[in-house]
Amino acid sequence: MDTFGDRTSDDEGRLQSHAQTIRDVVEQGVLADQVGIDFIGIGEHHTDDFPLSAADVVLAAIAARTARIHVGSAVTVLSSDDPVRVFQRYSTLNAISGGRAEVILGRGSSIDSFPLFGYDLADYEGLFEEKTNLFAELLKGGPVTWNGKTRAPLSDQDVVPHTESEPFPVWIGVGGSPQSVIRAAGYGFSLMLAIIGGSPARFAPFAQLFHQALEQFGQDPRPVGVHSPGHVAATDEQAREEFWPHYLETIRRYSKIRGFAIPTRESFAYEVGPHGALYVGSPETVAQKIATNMTTLGANRFDLKYGMPGLAQHAMLSNIELYGTKVIPLVRHLLA
Repeated sequence: MDTFGDRTSDDEGRLQSHAQTIRDVVEQGVLADQVGIDFIGIGEHHTDDFPLSAADVVLAAIAARTARIHVGSAVTVLSSDDPVRVFQRYSTLNAISGGRAEVILGRGSSIDSFPLFGYDLADYEGLFEEKTNLFAELLKGGPVTWNGKTRAPLSDQDVVPHTESEPFPVWIGVGGSPQSVIRAAGYGFSLMLAIIGGSPARFAPFAQLFHQALEQFGQDPRPVGVHSPGHVAATDEQAREEFWPHYLETIRRYSKIRGFAIPTRESFAYEVGPHGALYVGSPETVAQKIATNMTTLGANRFDLKYGMPGLAQHAMLSNIELYGTKVIPLVRHLLA
């Protein structure tokens, strides 16, 4: 499961504070561990709706209260961060969690961090390419010598803390760029396909390209994951009625700055149907859709981006419990 730290509301629909939302996310992570979910990721954002600007701190709090679940970013906006500090934070998280940390790196579909940290959007591609290159060097372990344009060079620099054994898993989040798919393969990172609208089947060529590129680069086979939004409730009707008003309001708000088309009831019905990108419904409906699309895409992993700004904490927790106790066992049965 992934979350952007969507701001929760109380039972009367009043938005909770940022601080309470962060505490709610910790409780969500603890419950996810208890009901058998394998991974919880937090996506970096810097807005009033998604106040999770320091995901690694929250993940450390979850790691300290759990024993099994893997914890990681979904995604870390590497373009506007320092790769050395990202490596240090997640190697520290790996130590706290006893080797359960992962990181998903992204260029950032949400660009709020660029002006916040003084980066120019004109450098969008170059920043990510160069910083990914440095991050790959850091993962090799040992003193690092590196030179580039985006930060000071490193000369035989020891970067701590060291990981105890192998490097923690690294994924590249891709929203539709073939160049990003090839980049992930070139560095030997895993591929996470972010599918937030339209037919998931259209991403099948990206998975095929990834496997072909891995072979051409002489890299070992790597997993392909899928990240998509959704919400699980007892029935299809309940899930859709809980999710729809918050989905509509969120897309309406961000359409002004992201150019999203404002959804209608008809477009929403398509997206939650068998050919759309939203996994909203009963455990049986969501499980069948996950299994179908994992097969279509040749994916090894599915991450449900749960929640939506304004959903109540009790709805979030119910979603997590149903996902862990009902959806995941059904998916495994369907794919067996």
